[in-house]
Amino acid sequence: MRHSIISRDFIQTFKKTALCVTLGLTALMTGCASLSSHERVSSSLQSAVGKHCLTECNPRLGIMAAFGQEAELLLAQMQDKSTVLINGKSFTTGTLRGVPVVLVLSGISMSNAVMTSQLLFDHYNVRQLVFSGIAGGTNSQYHVGDVVVAQSWLAPNEVYYANSTAIPAPCGKANDLTCLGLKLMPDVPPYADGIFLRETNVLNAKNSQQEALIDTYSGKAIVHGEMRADYPVDPQMLVVANGLKVTTTLEPICTSPTSCRTPNLVMGRRGISSGAFLANAKYRDYLEKNVQADCVDMETAGVAHVAYANQIPFIAFRSLSDLAGADANPDVGAFFASGVAQRNSAKLTMAFVEAWAPNVK
Repeated sequence: MRHSIISRDFIQTFKKTALCVTLGLTALMTGCASLSSHERVSSSLQSAVGKHCLTECNPRLGIMAAFGQEAELLLAQMQDKSTVLINGKSFTTGTLRGVPVVLVLSGISMSNAVMTSQLLFDHYNVRQLVFSGIAGGTNSQYHVGDVVVAQSWLAPNEVYYANSTAIPAPCGKANDLTCLGLKLMPDVPPYADGIFLRETNVLNAKNSQQEALIDTYSGKAIVHGEMRADYPVDPQMLVVANGLKVTTTLEPICTSPTSCRTPNLVMGRRGISSGAFLANAKYRDYLEKNVQADCVDMETAGVAHVAYANQIPFIAFRSLSDLAGADANPDVGAFFASGVAQRNSAKLTMAFVEAWAPNVK
C-alpha cells in the first residue's frame, strides 16, 4: 500500500515538473514551482492546448512600440506588471484598461521588429497585436499630430533593380521572373532609372499547400504559399479603431499659445516601412501616388508580415511627426522634443485597448 501511494505522489510530481519544463524555465521561476493543486495544473495544461508558449500561455493582447518613450507611457498605465528578459529584451505582462496584455519594444528597424515579433509569438499566447508609434507623413493632405491607421502595410525595399525602365524579362519574356522565384508588383511603374517594386513570399499554416509561383519552363510550382506586396490589418480591429472618439483622446497641437488644432484620426490607405530612412521628397511623392502611401516608418510592415505568417490579427497606430522629405523645419525638432506625437499614439492605443476589450479571450 505504501508503495502505491509513493508511486502516485511520484507521478503527480513528475507531471507537475513536466508541465513547468513545457511552459519554459521562466514559468518555472514565476509560478510552476509553487503549483500546489490539481486544479492549477489542469488549468495550465488546458491553456497550453494547441499553443506552444515558451514563457506563458495565458491569452493576451500584444502591444509593440518602437521607442522607449512610447512604451513608458503605456507601461505607466499598466497594472500587475511583471517583466521577463528574453534575449536581452524586456517583455512586460499585466493589464491595461482591464485587458491582459504583453508589451515589448520592437527596436528600431525592420530587422529588429521582425525578430522581436517572432519572439513575442513564440513566448506568449498573443491573440491580437497592436503597434503604437510615430511616423513620417507621405500624404501632404495630413498634418503633424494626426494619427494614421492604415488598411495595409507594404515594404518598398522589396525591389527588382533593373538596368532601365523597360519591363524586366530575366526568364525569357517581359514581366516573367518566375525562374528567379520572384514576381513584380502589378500596375506600379518603376522609380527613377529602373527600380521595380515586387511581391515577396509568405507562408503560413493556411496557405502552405497553395502554389504561389509556377515555373514557366517546367510547369511545376517552385514557390508555395502566397506572393504578396502588402499585408492587411484585421478588418474587425479596423472597425473598432474607426469608432474611437479622438476629440476627447488626442492632445491638441499648438504652434503658438493662441494657435492650436485637434489632430485627426486618419483611416488611411497604405502605410510603408523600410530599412532606409525616407528623407527624399521625390521618392515620397512617387510612393504616395503609385502605392497610396499615407505614412512611413521603419518597422510596421515587418511586424505585419510576421503577424500574417503567424495568422495573428494586427493593427497599427502611427502618429505623424513630420512630412517625410520636406525641407528643414525648425519646428520639427521642437515637436519631436515635446513628445506630443508619442503621447497621442499611446493615448489612442489605450482607447483602442479599452474598446477592443470584449474581443480578447
